[in-house]
Amino acid sequence: MRLIVSDSPHLKANYDTSWMMRQVIYALIPTGVASLYFFRFRAGFIILNCVVTSMITEEIVMRIRKRPSTIKDGSALLTGLLLAFILPPSVKWYAVSLGAVFAILVGKHLFGGLGNNIFNPALVGRVFLVATYPKTMTTWIEPFSLQAVTEATPLALRKFDHILTPVSNLFLGNSSGCVGETSAILLILGGFYLLIRKVVDWRIPLSIIITVSLISSIFYVINPLNGSVSFHLFSGGLMLGTFFMATDPVTTPISKKGRFVFGLGCGILIMVIRYFSGLPEGVMYSILFMNACVPLIDRIFRPKSLGAIGVMISKRRKK
Repeated sequence: MRLIVSDSPHLKANYDTSWMMRQVIYALIPTGVASLYFFRFRAGFIILNCVVTSMITEEIVMRIRKRPSTIKDGSALLTGLLLAFILPPSVKWYAVSLGAVFAILVGKHLFGGLGNNIFNPALVGRVFLVATYPKTMTTWIEPFSLQAVTEATPLALRKFDHILTPVSNLFLGNSSGCVGETSAILLILGGFYLLIRKVVDWRIPLSIIITVSLISSIFYVINPLNGSVSFHLFSGGLMLGTFFMATDPVTTPISKKGRFVFGLGCGILIMVIRYFSGLPEGVMYSILFMNACVPLIDRIFRPKSLGAIGVMISKRRKK
């Protein structure tokens, strides 16, 4: 009889990191196809640029660190794909490449690589581009337009011009916005696929959606021009952020209660930024801010150790 002594965790699952990455990529494929339909060659070039640059940067960094190649695990590909989906279709090619390099180099490997990063790498890349190329990152085009016809996003139209985009356009994707955030229905379908496959935890998406729905319903009663519940759920990057970024297991709390708090915080910050700041959208900043709060949330909602549970049970039995 062999006794194997090893470090925790001791529970083994039938899937690994590469399997989980593949599932997320599969869930994003319909949205990627829709982006090609709405934004044509612009979307295709941005996606290809982000993915290739991310994978090349990943390989170079791993060679510099003298570590085995991690290209096959799909994490770099997924980071590039997510970054492409949160960029405007009109963004310049050099900005796309620079953002992908920054996402992998700083957002991921500066913290030690996959599993050690405290912020979502794709969002880190986008924040860098917003700070570096603010004009480029706030220039939008109409769907199906082969020329750079500038048009404000639905959230910008609501905030600055008090014009509400029809919810049907937001639901299907026929509106200006980032490459992969316009079609709410396809993002929801991809999100449900991840939930069914148990790749992501349902607590974070549910808490975000409920929080956004409650706050937006209150403000809609006050003034219909604030936007309805469906308007805020289907506009901007809420569905993309809710299902594919806020649920990143590396940058979210470990405990179940902590995940509810994480989603609650994201939802509140999203609506505070949308209603009270000078920015029309707040999904990116809310997720990054709550990523920074994860160590504190884990500390507050730290699960009791097995020994502590045993002591509690024994005390109850004595009583």
